[in-house]
Amino acid sequence: MHCFAYTVVENATPLEWQAFEKATDSLPGKVKGLKRVWRGKLARPLTQYNLSFADDAAPKKFTDSGEGNVDAKLLRRQSGVCMEFVDEAAFRAYGTDSAHKDWVAAYEKVRVAGTTTYQILAQ
Repeated sequence: MHCFAYTVVENATPLEWQAFEKATDSLPGKVKGLKRVWRGKLARPLTQYNLSFADDAAPKKFTDSGEGNVDAKLLRRQSGVCMEFVDEAAFRAYGTDSAHKDWVAAYEKVRVAGTTTYQILAQ
């Protein structure tokens, strides 16, 4: 299972959202090994911080003592998508599928660049 949460583009149009929803919902019929897709708003938005450091030594100072020259930007992920693949090989092949390229074109119009991504492996 490949899942990701993203920050929505506040000024995305209804047509852009419709295109994204249609592109997402049609992926299982287009991508070999993709069984199901879920999409929607997160029940509880994820809040994260993107840290930028002034120099290469700053991250170590920050982690060791909480000090250091760091700029922080708040990221709020409001929506997400999960994709169920038949196996990990199908997931790895997904990024090279032409349907993925078409889907990304629709996805990039409704989300701020960057996602919080994770994979869940079957037990």
